[in-house]
Amino acid sequence: MTMWERVRRALLNSLSMTFLHVWKWVRAFWHKNGLLTLSMLSVATGCLLGFLLRALEMTELEKQYFAFPGELLMRMLKMLILPLITSSLMSGLATMDSKACGKMGVITITYYLWTTFMAVTVGIILVVSIHPGAAAQKDDYSVGKVVLSSADALLDLIRNMFPSNLIEASFQQYRSVLVPVVKSPGFPKIPGKSLSFIYFAPDDENPEIHRPVFLELTPSPEMTYRTLPGTSNEMNVLGIVIFSATIGLLLGKMGERGTPLVNVCQCLNEAVMKIVSMAVWYFPFGIVFLIAGKILEMEDPSVIGQKLGLYAITVVSGLAIHGLVLLPLLFALITKKNPFAFIQGILQALLIALATSSSSATLPITLKCLLENNGIDRRVARFVLPVGATINMDGTALYEAVAAIFIAQVNEYDLDLGQIITISITATAASIGAAGIPQSGLVTMVIVLTSVGLPTDDITLIIAVDWALDRFRTMTNVLGDALAAGIIAHVCEKDFAPKPPTQDPVSNTDKFPSVETSHLHPKDNVIEMIEETLFDQTGVHYNICQV
Repeated sequence: MTMWERVRRALLNSLSMTFLHVWKWVRAFWHKNGLLTLSMLSVATGCLLGFLLRALEMTELEKQYFAFPGELLMRMLKMLILPLITSSLMSGLATMDSKACGKMGVITITYYLWTTFMAVTVGIILVVSIHPGAAAQKDDYSVGKVVLSSADALLDLIRNMFPSNLIEASFQQYRSVLVPVVKSPGFPKIPGKSLSFIYFAPDDENPEIHRPVFLELTPSPEMTYRTLPGTSNEMNVLGIVIFSATIGLLLGKMGERGTPLVNVCQCLNEAVMKIVSMAVWYFPFGIVFLIAGKILEMEDPSVIGQKLGLYAITVVSGLAIHGLVLLPLLFALITKKNPFAFIQGILQALLIALATSSSSATLPITLKCLLENNGIDRRVARFVLPVGATINMDGTALYEAVAAIFIAQVNEYDLDLGQIITISITATAASIGAAGIPQSGLVTMVIVLTSVGLPTDDITLIIAVDWALDRFRTMTNVLGDALAAGIIAHVCEKDFAPKPPTQDPVSNTDKFPSVETSHLHPKDNVIEMIEETLFDQTGVHYNICQV
């Protein structure tokens, strides 16, 4: 063997080893981050494709056909919301100790309210400092529509907390409807005199002949509005969450009698998560068409940028400060862990939130990311995430506060400190009632505007950019829910630590398999003792099995 052959073989061996190392690294990276990489590429591809296709000036029907794969993605996600919320809350709360459950509930709601108020404060400071209303111009021809008062909107929120029909709550929610009523003040009648007035109009056949036309002159009618019960075709997530949480708490107190239903909920929850694991591979394809379709529907970006560019920059800056600085800082201070390593585990959920602009639709992906990537306790995630998707709307609260002060600046209203504090409180409260659906913040914005006497008709000023800002505030909402789950899992870690098994010679959990037998109460498994007791009392032998 010559020296050149040895050199050639050494080079080939080194190249083959290098190739194998690279191939192993690529496989490991793809196994861990393949779906995330595809999702990030699909977001960029969707934006690029949308702006390129705007030059074709597609018709409305062509846009609808083009966005069909994105519509399938939304329908797929919405299909999983109802079974996931009900099964997560029922099984999660039923398998928890009542004291631990109460402690976690108080901490969760307190944390959510605190972070929402922080978001509102950031938004108010930015909008007062930047003053984006000076650059915007109000259209004189814009016609406002009648909107609900803040009292009616608040009452609708309370009504939706207690749905009258649970089946209807899965696809509809209560919403008051304003019906116009004509209230004429009447015309003073003079006795003996006619109220008709004679006008002369040209004849149709011969214009030279003028025929008398009798017209009755009446004053313009006064319009009033009456509130009637109505519905909107959106899932009543708030009512379903409250009902499911109540059932879950009661199932936990029922002991072995509630165990069959708890096991059913656990099986249903696991089945939904398996569906999510299969469906996620369609998401990158659907995201492309979902984002591109929205960009095709957008108005002229240059015109929108001139009017509302500074306003959009203010909102996005506030969301970035809250989501990338304040929330991670709070997470690091409480848990003493790296928040950005935690955020890396939920990037897939953040991309889905960006594409769908719905925190409820993103719920299955957020739950999957927290359980598989970040190792959050299943019981904590099952409670914190559904509740957070309903009441934790940090991005929406910040957006509503900025929008309200922006509308005041456009109308050249000077808000004093008391009005700004009122806006901060009402924005925090109104965001809780905002359902986790696209552009729901526009509905609850009425409460914020009417609280300080601002014109509700001017909501039309910000509709042009709301579809884009809605995606960023949904990302902030989902990020807040996930970080809250991490914080509460850390704070309540001792409450959910596995306890040593009690000395019970009869109990044997291996005989009674379930999805999460470790979470069941020890007395749920003493089936043999129940059989013996029933035989002693009745003389009849019962075979009892756990479903």
